[in-house]
Amino acid sequence: MDFEQSSKYHSLNKLIYINLRWIAIIGQFLTINSVKFIFNFEFNYILANFVIALGVLSNLHLTYFFKNNLLNSKPAFIFLTIDIIQLTLLLFLTGGVLNPFSVFLLIPSVFGSLRLNMKTNLTLVFFTIVSIITLTFFYQDLPYPLSQYEFNDHYFYAIPTALIIALIFLNYFALIFGKESKLRKEALDKIQEVIAKEHELVSLGGQVAAAAHSLGTPLSTIKIISQDLLKELKSSKKFNKDIELLVSQVNRCNDILKKLTLNPTIDDEFIDKDLSIYDYVYEITKSFEEISEKEFILIDKQNTNKFNLRKSIELVYGIRNFVGNANKFAKNKIFITVKSDSEMSEIIIEDDGPGFPKDILNKIGEPYIRSLKKKQMSETGLGLGIFIGKTLLEKNFAKLTCRNSETRGGAEINITWKNKDLSKI
Repeated sequence: MDFEQSSKYHSLNKLIYINLRWIAIIGQFLTINSVKFIFNFEFNYILANFVIALGVLSNLHLTYFFKNNLLNSKPAFIFLTIDIIQLTLLLFLTGGVLNPFSVFLLIPSVFGSLRLNMKTNLTLVFFTIVSIITLTFFYQDLPYPLSQYEFNDHYFYAIPTALIIALIFLNYFALIFGKESKLRKEALDKIQEVIAKEHELVSLGGQVAAAAHSLGTPLSTIKIISQDLLKELKSSKKFNKDIELLVSQVNRCNDILKKLTLNPTIDDEFIDKDLSIYDYVYEITKSFEEISEKEFILIDKQNTNKFNLRKSIELVYGIRNFVGNANKFAKNKIFITVKSDSEMSEIIIEDDGPGFPKDILNKIGEPYIRSLKKKQMSETGLGLGIFIGKTLLEKNFAKLTCRNSETRGGAEINITWKNKDLSKI
């Protein structure tokens, strides 16, 4: 199973779950014995402590006999069901649903809904509802002297009804937010993967540039000497073929190094060169023009403050994502405007494409979104590129606005920085 598949594998962290169970068990023990020995309430506290002891044994078993660090759906379901049964038995001995601590019956299923699959969650909810209904009709009286109070039937049956409604409500929201959290985590993992690859490529580029310049001089020397030897020993059949091979291999090495570098005479420090926002956009636009048939129109009439900032992979990748999206969806033209004054710097990326679908316009920037319209669903992506670009740029102090352009007809991305924030990058 690869990482992407295992990241979708539903499980509970065993250590965290064990610690939470110990907290619950200690809380139960203190509550039961405080009610008996401090407040002098009368109930079957010996049997109640025995039920708590069963919880201790199950947690010790989970700690020492269950070797996996993660609990998948099956063992997690078993132990969460044990928690529900244990709580049910304690509540049975202490007043059933009338016990104010009956609300704790909701915790195991809500806790499981955050990490376990839908089938396991629904089964836990079902068992919890069965427990609540059972405790409504079968229970021992509240500890004396509370047992002498009488409760109206309307109030009595309102308690289990409220518990069941709260159970369904909390589980529903836990499932929704849990799913959203998993999707966001997966998208953020992709960002980390992308940035790691970009750092690797930049590092490799620097090494290639350094190798090209470092090897250039000795290769030139070898080439000159080998050519001289070829002239001197041209008549010698013994060495002629070997020297010709040597010359051809030297030439091949030079050709390979030229292909690996954008410019064979470039300085080694070019990777770390500081750039203005306009330079960033210009470099990115040129890289797309080489592979795209569409027209890129770069506008910088209002770019009056061309100050340099440190080169940032995150900034390059973030801007490139939005330019790439414009290139993907534009019909013919992409308009990129760069503005800068004494206070603010701004990049506006527009295209003449179909624009953002109206039903997802207010969700732009969230990962894994699709239009509900079939035609647009097939033409649009999952929103992951925009999410990555938006996250990377916002991490670097940018403010982004995504909307449909009023002048170009397609999508419009507005990226704005305060100049004092850009200087921190």
